[in-house]
Amino acid sequence: MRTALSKWVSLGGLLALSASLTWAQNPQTLQSVSIASQSGAEIVRFDFANPVDFKPNGFGIQSPARVAIDLPAVGSALNKNTVEFAQGNVRSVNVIQASDRTRLVLNLKKYSAYTTQVDGKSVLITFEPSATGAPVAAALQNSFAESRNADVMPLKDVDFRRGTDNAGRVVVSLPNNQTGVDLKVQGQGLVVEFLKTSLPEGLRRRLDVTDFGTPVKTITSNQTGDRVRVLIEPTGDWEHSAYQSDDQFVVEVRPKKVDTSKLLQAPSYVGEKLSLNFQSIDVRSLLQVIADFTNFNIVTSDTVSGNLTLRLKDVPWDQALQIIMDSKGLGMRKSGNVLWIAPRDELDARTKKDLEALQAIERLETLRTQSFQLNYAKASEMVIQLRGVAGGAIAGSAAGVTRFLSERGSVIAEPRTNQLFVTDTAKKLVEVQELLAKLDIPVRQVLIEARIVEASDTFGRSLGVRLGGSDLRGVNGGNAGYALGGGNRVAFGGSYDAVSSTTGETANVMTTTNTSFVNLPAAGQGGYSASSFALSIFNSAANRFLNLEISALEADGKGKVVSSPRVITADQTKALIEQGTEFPYQQATSSGATSVAFRKANLKLEVTPQITPEGNIILDLDINKDSKGETTAQGIAINTKHIKTQVLVENGGTVVIGGIFELTESDSEAKVPLLGDIPVMGNLFKSKTKSTNKQEMLVFITPKMVSDRATNR
Repeated sequence: MRTALSKWVSLGGLLALSASLTWAQNPQTLQSVSIASQSGAEIVRFDFANPVDFKPNGFGIQSPARVAIDLPAVGSALNKNTVEFAQGNVRSVNVIQASDRTRLVLNLKKYSAYTTQVDGKSVLITFEPSATGAPVAAALQNSFAESRNADVMPLKDVDFRRGTDNAGRVVVSLPNNQTGVDLKVQGQGLVVEFLKTSLPEGLRRRLDVTDFGTPVKTITSNQTGDRVRVLIEPTGDWEHSAYQSDDQFVVEVRPKKVDTSKLLQAPSYVGEKLSLNFQSIDVRSLLQVIADFTNFNIVTSDTVSGNLTLRLKDVPWDQALQIIMDSKGLGMRKSGNVLWIAPRDELDARTKKDLEALQAIERLETLRTQSFQLNYAKASEMVIQLRGVAGGAIAGSAAGVTRFLSERGSVIAEPRTNQLFVTDTAKKLVEVQELLAKLDIPVRQVLIEARIVEASDTFGRSLGVRLGGSDLRGVNGGNAGYALGGGNRVAFGGSYDAVSSTTGETANVMTTTNTSFVNLPAAGQGGYSASSFALSIFNSAANRFLNLEISALEADGKGKVVSSPRVITADQTKALIEQGTEFPYQQATSSGATSVAFRKANLKLEVTPQITPEGNIILDLDINKDSKGETTAQGIAINTKHIKTQVLVENGGTVVIGGIFELTESDSEAKVPLLGDIPVMGNLFKSKTKSTNKQEMLVFITPKMVSDRATNR
């Protein structure tokens, strides 16, 4: 034990020595801590010995409600490590010293959004007032330290682990401890953005962690510009906390615990607990008891009256106050540490009167004119937004468009310099400046590439035969035909002309056409004629012939046409690109004459992209692929292939949005009746044709977001 104790003492001495050396090199010390209230906001002020030349690095935790601020190379000259406050949302401030930094932990009653500001020798932490009864998670937006990295650096890993009490922990390994992080609640999920970072391809994924048994169901990581966006999607009733330790950022999502021992489930009640047991006590006296307990100043209206009997045990004081006011129909208005309690009707009437007075003052306030230089948006379009003009109607008419300026406000645009000149009250001019700061920003651009692939596969086979014969004995002076007996003879031929020529009845010339018995040659395929083979059998005198011709053809063809239109456009802006030919045709006019009109056969890509918060892209597509068709008496026909759809595609991904497949098959046979049915030999009396034609068209779409760096090039 003595050995272990000596080691701890030595370690403590080394830490103290290191801290002393650090403060000796940089004598910056924390002198005092104070708190003030201004317009409902609480301001915690930290005063230092010298002007502040550093930027505080801080983060917040929802449960327990805390805000931690890190001060590099700063010592503490306070005589205590804890500073407590008797009122307000800030309970206390803990000052923790390490070897090279001082951490200030602000313990809150309820989490609230905050801002950090350096003012000379002071650092100001301002907590914005939150709406009464509003859930903390609904308005939670933690702004962690801004990025101090000059270049975009890649994240190391995005992992998930199961913690205690069924909590899910999303652990992100950062490039270094200078990485900026933004955390906000968006809808039913949590969105974490890492500033000036990139996401390797292996980490661009969607993790399904349902089987871990935590509130977290999915984790989606993607790249959006120069930042990485991680979407955490929990289910059920949950709460979360987040913290950053060096180069590791952790978001913990846990099920929200329900305390059944509470009288009313109200997570917004954070006051100190008290017990009340009174029988028929005057309401004004009861309010005085609560004022003495909370050290709040309570002003009670003269119209508050009546008695109340209640018994409350271990109830937060703010919940007890709410129960008392609800039972008597009272309302409350808070200003700093002063509570004004009166009947709700009286408060509503007072609020209405104050608002009417403000409106009257605004009508009499002096108007000012201020110019605004726009860099990205068009001044003429901003005029429409500010005036609330739609279809030539002023806001408040049937158009139903909200007017942003006051009733006396006016705005004009100067297109040459792209400036706005706004005349309005000083308060409204500040609102106009804030609005233009959000609208006058560069719009992200998207490159859309379409690939239209048309493939064809044709196959054809044809087999035919020609069979004929001729007898030239009668032509050459001999006896034509064949004897039948009784001096009669018979002659055969492929046609009437061939028979009459054989017998000498006519002087027609016998040819291969009129002497054919069977004339079924093979049909051409793909514009090509069939190949043929002929055979002739004749006698030694060369006056009797038997002719046979066999023709056959097999054709096989493949073709592919690739069209690739591409266009770049801004987010939510329609783009159109087309290429083609216009064909003329005749059309009748109203006077009865004819005129020449043109019809397009184009390759057209019309698209409207929309970038989603997750970094995906929604595309409204209209694609045409036309070609020249048949020529008719009325003009040239157009073969049209058209696709119109809407798809969701990931950035840089490729999707097949549609396709057309055509298959044409034909199998025909022509033959001589009866003779064509003879086995084997019947092939000499028939012709066969078989063809197959396949046509397929596929349309591929690839959208890519164009980064600012690529645009500048």
